[in-house]
Amino acid sequence: MDRTDEVWTADLATGITVSWVASGDPTGVAVVLVHAWAESRRAFDRLRAALPGSVHALALDQRGHGDADRPAGGYSLAEAAADVAAFLTAVGLTRAVLLGASSGGYVAQQVAVDHPARVSGLVLVGAPRSLQGRPSFADEVDRLRDPVDPSWVRASLAWFPLHQPVPDWYLADRVADGARVPAHVWRAALHGLCDAVPPTESGRITAPTLVIRGAEDPLLPAAEEEELCAAVPGARLLTYPDTGHLVLWEQPDRLAADLTAFVHGSA
Repeated sequence: MDRTDEVWTADLATGITVSWVASGDPTGVAVVLVHAWAESRRAFDRLRAALPGSVHALALDQRGHGDADRPAGGYSLAEAAADVAAFLTAVGLTRAVLLGASSGGYVAQQVAVDHPARVSGLVLVGAPRSLQGRPSFADEVDRLRDPVDPSWVRASLAWFPLHQPVPDWYLADRVADGARVPAHVWRAALHGLCDAVPPTESGRITAPTLVIRGAEDPLLPAAEEEELCAAVPGARLLTYPDTGHLVLWEQPDRLAADLTAFVHGSA
């Protein structure tokens, strides 16, 4: 359940309407939370609950996800980044720290490349340096049909083994997120991510950057995240022991503490 009693909507200049929630003092440091592929703003509920009031956290549903519009197109990485920049404008933020989880961190990197003046800092949580290529599960995604079966979504969680306990209600919410995403969005968003030129190869990121990875992440080995840090001047890497790819799911309290320390030092 969202911490706030109110879910807001924003009409973006990119032509879609998205839903979003906020917590913390509106005069505090603004942090926009960018969720992963096939998730929603609700993936950040546990993180937001652990943040102090001094962090003004805003979590939005990306195009095709959660309660956002689900158009037929617009799922390239550049278009995802444009949506986030348009969201900042729609909610009256000149700039903000962006926290992106998993592929949401890929989107956040692209925002920092395409709209550098809008990004005061980046926190990249289990985020790749590159997604080029076809993942092993792409064939399964290409075969999806509507309505997406929740049992298939639950089985897909095995792609990302967990190393820390995660509440059953939270896992059920993530399954519900995935089941709500139309099959065409599952496919188009995945292809948009995998077909894109990696952000750090298409431009320069100048925002202060913190990279956080799980030590047991089978998808992003340490060398990959070290390469990401090397591609972003001054980026710092934190590794969480006994944690897999889904750092946001497994370590929301530690992530909240590290995010808070980062934003109060960089924003």
